[in-house]
Amino acid sequence: MKPRDDSKIQQIFAATLKLVVQRGVAGITMRQVAKEAKMATGTLYIYFKDKEKLITDLYYSCRASSLNAYFRGYHPTMPYKEGLKIVWTNILNHRLENFDESVFMEQCYHSPFMSESTKEMNQQLLQPLFKLIDRGREEKMLKDLDTMLLLISMMSSITGLIKYINYHKKKATEDLVKSAFTICWDGLKK
Repeated sequence: MKPRDDSKIQQIFAATLKLVVQRGVAGITMRQVAKEAKMATGTLYIYFKDKEKLITDLYYSCRASSLNAYFRGYHPTMPYKEGLKIVWTNILNHRLENFDESVFMEQCYHSPFMSESTKEMNQQLLQPLFKLIDRGREEKMLKDLDTMLLLISMMSSITGLIKYINYHKKKATEDLVKSAFTICWDGLKK
């Protein structure tokens, strides 16, 4: 049996992301993905047995690569607000640079393709973000609220800003980013 070609997997992932932005997760078929990836449908099925497997594997790939980018330049010993701002800004920049990926992950999170095992995997991958929020609560920098609620608030501020920038053709200026972080911080801080 011929070994799987990683470049083909990336080609399939790129085609899927493009189609999801255009049609939504539920609106794509394996045939459309194959066509967009410029390969035979049968070839696509060699790599992914069905749409659910494709979506799950792509979700895992996107989530894992995102988290590496999110924590670039962060160290747990730095002052909390400074560290949070680094992570917040990294998330914003990564999602702006990978907008299709961001749309895909948001749609997947709310879709039936998120099986219980995928949700559990997602929770494991999000542990560094949970730890970041917990650190802020332990240091009495953040409100003493549920960790997930604080994380949702933080991520919503980023998601809203990304949509504002992309859908309204705005520039992510230093002032805009600074103001948005300040609003987020004011909502989280004790």
